[in-house]
Amino acid sequence: MKFKNQTLYQLLLLSSALLAAPFAKAQGKLDEYIRQGLASNESIMQQNFVLEKNIYALKEAKSMFLPEVTFSTTYTKADGGRTIDFPTGDLFNGVYSTLNRLTGSNAFPQLQNQKIQLNPDNFYDAKFRTTLPILNAELIYNKRIKKQQVDLQKAEVLLYKRELVKEIKTAYYNYQKAVYATGIYESSLRLVYEGQRINTKLYENSKVNRTVVLRSQNEVSRINASLISAQKTAESARYYFNFLLNRPLTDSVLLDDIKTLPAREQLLGNSVTGREELSKLRIAKDINGNLTGLARSYIVPKLGTFIDLGSQAFDWKFNNNSRYYLFGVSLQWNLFSSGKNNYRVKQAIADQNALASQTDYVQQQLLTELKVRQASMQSAIAQYEAAQSQLKTSQAYYGDMLKLYKQGMAIYIELLDAQNQWIDAQLKTNISLYDTWIADAAIERANASFTIQ
Repeated sequence: MKFKNQTLYQLLLLSSALLAAPFAKAQGKLDEYIRQGLASNESIMQQNFVLEKNIYALKEAKSMFLPEVTFSTTYTKADGGRTIDFPTGDLFNGVYSTLNRLTGSNAFPQLQNQKIQLNPDNFYDAKFRTTLPILNAELIYNKRIKKQQVDLQKAEVLLYKRELVKEIKTAYYNYQKAVYATGIYESSLRLVYEGQRINTKLYENSKVNRTVVLRSQNEVSRINASLISAQKTAESARYYFNFLLNRPLTDSVLLDDIKTLPAREQLLGNSVTGREELSKLRIAKDINGNLTGLARSYIVPKLGTFIDLGSQAFDWKFNNNSRYYLFGVSLQWNLFSSGKNNYRVKQAIADQNALASQTDYVQQQLLTELKVRQASMQSAIAQYEAAQSQLKTSQAYYGDMLKLYKQGMAIYIELLDAQNQWIDAQLKTNISLYDTWIADAAIERANASFTIQ
């Protein structure tokens, strides 16, 4: 009995590559994909827009310390309302009559008593007002808070990037795992097709019974179904990977030749101080401290100055008499507010205590996550080493059974069992190899060890 040497040779090459896994490494393509993902991912872009908004908010807070110039004008048209009686005739008519008699003329006319309207009629007032704060604690704390909010959003962007790196790596390894599984099934399918062909000829020559042929056909159907499933899994993994990179879903993905286990130094670290979650809590604590200061700023008076340059007159007149300037200094001091400010201070202090407690809890939570990820990686490495041993054994077992089957010293069921053990061992070795890299990416996320450019 003779199997096709090419098919068997391909399977031997694949299994040998899996056995040689600890001796080669290359991840250049993945690094390039990570750079692309960090530059084009939609979630990162959204967070960068929020960061840009916070930067402008900080610039706005700084500009509040600078002079502000506004222009305003009013025009008043009035009729009726309150008046002031001014007895012009009663005051001057007697004097004017005497002067007319003395001069023998009518040069001094008689006057009527006047009613002067208080509401200005046909009156305008136009001015430029320049204001400048001299002392305002609220503006000082507001600028500090805005700056810290920028730092907080920067940490949020880094958090999104770090999570994206982990997702890209995981998706890449899952895709590569599915691609290699597809290759294993394709080689296995060629092998079982060859077995079906040979068993059919043997049956036609009355060397084996019909059961062997039926079993061969079943194996072809089973491996073919597994191949289709692996292809669809690889296709879905490729879609998700391209989605993370914001690329067309059907774009091809170049694969690195990963044949080595990840570095085991990741299993030794116990530090989570680099996690952005803790940075955000520290910044939030600082913000809350400034919010406490902002709540206490009522005890500091607000001092400012202003100058008005304008013109006001009736009937739209504009001349030296209408133009004016007005300079002033303002002082505002909150002396009593029925305890409202004290309540605000106590709220801010309560928030500060809550953040301190939350920081301790989150730090323990992140450390626990790191330990769990490290344990998962240790388990994945153990699974890989066991799978390698099983692959060597199953490969030798299949070779022995193949010789015995050729010599007529073994039945087809025994050969089929050896063949399936070999295929399963290849799949387990492939899966466990990439599971170690997925676990490594999870640890890298847990201890924030990946360097983000």
